[in-house]
Amino acid sequence: MSPLAADNPFAAPSDLPFAVPPFDRIRAEHYAPAFEAGMAEHLAEVDALLAADLDAAAFLDALQSAGQLLGRAEAVFHNLVGTDADDALRAVQEEFSPRLSAHHDAVRLDPRVVQRVRELHEDPAPDLDPEQRRLLTELHRDAARSGALLDEPGAARLRELNEELSRLTTRFDVELLADTNALAVHVDAAADLEGLGAGELARAAAAAGERGGYLLPLVLPTGQPVLESLRRRETRRRVHEASVSRGGRGGEHDTRAVLQRIAALRAERAVLLSHPDHASWVIADETAGDVEAAAGMLRRLAPAAVANARREEAELTGLLLADGEEGPLRPWDWAYYAERLRRQRFAVDAEALRPWFELERVLVDGVFATATALYGLTFTERTDVPVFSPDVRAFEVADESGPLGLYLFDPYARESKRGGAWMSSFVEQSRLLGQRPVVVNCLNVARPAAGDPALLSVDEVETLFHEFGHTLHGLLSDVRFPRFSGTSVPRDFVEFPSQVNEFWGFEPEVLARYARHVETGEPLPADAVDGLRAARGYGQGFATTEYLAAALLDQAWHRLAPGALDGAAPEDVERFEAEALAEAGVALETVPPRYRSTYFHHVFGGGYAAAYYSYVWSEVLDADTVEWFAENGGLRRENGDRFRAAVLSRGGSVDPLEAYREFRGRDARLEPLLRRRGLDGA
Repeated sequence: MSPLAADNPFAAPSDLPFAVPPFDRIRAEHYAPAFEAGMAEHLAEVDALLAADLDAAAFLDALQSAGQLLGRAEAVFHNLVGTDADDALRAVQEEFSPRLSAHHDAVRLDPRVVQRVRELHEDPAPDLDPEQRRLLTELHRDAARSGALLDEPGAARLRELNEELSRLTTRFDVELLADTNALAVHVDAAADLEGLGAGELARAAAAAGERGGYLLPLVLPTGQPVLESLRRRETRRRVHEASVSRGGRGGEHDTRAVLQRIAALRAERAVLLSHPDHASWVIADETAGDVEAAAGMLRRLAPAAVANARREEAELTGLLLADGEEGPLRPWDWAYYAERLRRQRFAVDAEALRPWFELERVLVDGVFATATALYGLTFTERTDVPVFSPDVRAFEVADESGPLGLYLFDPYARESKRGGAWMSSFVEQSRLLGQRPVVVNCLNVARPAAGDPALLSVDEVETLFHEFGHTLHGLLSDVRFPRFSGTSVPRDFVEFPSQVNEFWGFEPEVLARYARHVETGEPLPADAVDGLRAARGYGQGFATTEYLAAALLDQAWHRLAPGALDGAAPEDVERFEAEALAEAGVALETVPPRYRSTYFHHVFGGGYAAAYYSYVWSEVLDADTVEWFAENGGLRRENGDRFRAAVLSRGGSVDPLEAYREFRGRDARLEPLLRRRGLDGA
């Protein structure tokens, strides 16, 4: 076993509250020795448990308890690579990502482990409880899905594929972040930013720094928030074209060859594992069950979504021409004129609403207060625990039974942080390990000028409520095995709780608590509340079409057969994308996919490969659940307790759809989603 120096902050479990990592002591040089020692210790622990004569329950406990040193180091590392990366951390990532992937393959595919799991699964002990039985079933399925039944040449090739894929997805992430930073749009004159508010101008000036002028950083999706406000068409064009060119311009940060190689290797791996393509391999383990179920829903929604988008485009073109601009409507015009139309039709000006959405009030009087009303949670800020960035705040979360876990909140964008918004865990809840959860929400809100409050857009408010839904899934977890903790559920179920929580953000009784003017404290006027809620229903043609385009593009890449990309050149990515969108019926020039291939982090750098459909699949459950809350009195503690007991606390310890049936009393129905998105004719 490789020794680890006692002064390495990963050498022993943290003795800080909730075992929060000692961020103030962790440096880039600590990871390599921790990984080396952790992998050696993990293998030794597996050897020991296999040598011991353990009954089924003890074997499962030992297997789930093994590898804690490695787990501590990996949890911090994988989180900080996305939130606070520098060159030193990226160098560790380049070296160890493939090695860590190979290590986990070695444990998962160890024939002794596989054989013991098979024996226990075929003849389970009668005294095992439901969670132990489910763990056995999942481990047995993992073995088959991971290639444990392959012969040695096949297993060796699988290890090679997994290692190379680990390197390539890391490279995709690194290049995308670099190109996103490089393509931030620099503007010399404030006149070119006409339409932006004073706060936005100040933030753009601060982002430009010593360079002078103004800098507009890019967010991860195609659509850039500033396009709603910018009056100068030329500036809008520059921002949009910078966004869609990421990873596809040639040069050192081009991601096209990388993503093609990723798709090709995934296709080869799927066939090696007895599936026709990567999408089939992924979806077989999701609640959808098979590719046709997932793709069938996307195809069913597409015609009505596109028809709605075309009607919206005709309306917006009218506004463009009335402004004296030359047609046709271009992709960079859509958000600006859609916002204009919202203001005219619903008397809602999204930019003018910002003063009512001050970050602190949204967090405390909105997000936290809603969790208190539904689940009896309390939040106490802790300034006595270390955090990984000065931007981060820590809150102890408790209910009537006592402390539950620690919540870390990291709201602001910075160059060392990848785009988007997400929830992740530093410590996962587990009764077996005696662990309470430490979870983090990361956003990319523009940092306000010094002394100014952070004011959120309507979309950012929605995002905060959404991501906190994932946090509740992690914080309220109550399972024995870490394998099942919190959000450890199928990809097409994981978005369900977060989408339900997103709904609460714009309910009138919740808005009344937090939507107050940052200077006067006056509540958002009633007509503005009504207009805001009505306006959020507008534009579903665009929103659904851009999402479906990305989801169908994901499916197209991952339904390729091995060899389909042989001889492909980087410039073929654009051709493949255009053909896939046209074949799916979602090729609208004015509505590009929410993510184009070259910056589709979710599927080429993240964990949503072949599973981006899961957002709308989960929304079926979400829309049906929202109707249940409405039918049962809305924001009531009894309702929250039922949702917590049946869904949030269970993690992956039960079949997700069984958990849903327990909560709802039946399977979910599609009609609420169709009504919500204006797709009743789909």
